[in-house]
Amino acid sequence: MLELKIVKIDKPEDLNFILGQSHFIKTVEDLYEVLANISGAKFGLAFAEASGACKVRCEGNDAELKELACRNVLELACGHSFIIFLKGVYPLSVLNAIKNVSEVCNIYCATANPAEVIIAQSQNGRAILGVIDGLSPKGIETPEDIAWRKGLLRKLGYKL
Repeated sequence: MLELKIVKIDKPEDLNFILGQSHFIKTVEDLYEVLANISGAKFGLAFAEASGACKVRCEGNDAELKELACRNVLELACGHSFIIFLKGVYPLSVLNAIKNVSEVCNIYCATANPAEVIIAQSQNGRAILGVIDGLSPKGIETPEDIAWRKGLLRKLGYKL
């Protein structure tokens, strides 16, 4: 029997997070090392072990973000999944480094939007099927919208 569920990511409105899947217990240490080397980044991360003791493994340099990550991964309860909450840095600045961690298999999302995770549950456990990231589109951007987008990217320093 397979049951579908939706789990809402519990977080403050403007907080960015990255949700992914990996395959080995050393994921926690390797992700910590990547994030600890990013100047000014505050983070909390948690990883759900899928074999052996099946523990939620938590690390971080910010106690509140670490607790938030642990709570969300425990609520998701999907083996070999991880979540990282970030302050002081955008996911864009760390995403490629995270993808290059040898244990990382998949990134489901990197966002500050409200997010719901679609979960499948069987007798053996749970799996992430996908993520509803934010809201549905409301139309096609206008010339004013394009100008706003380009201005924002330059203000944030992503474009010259």
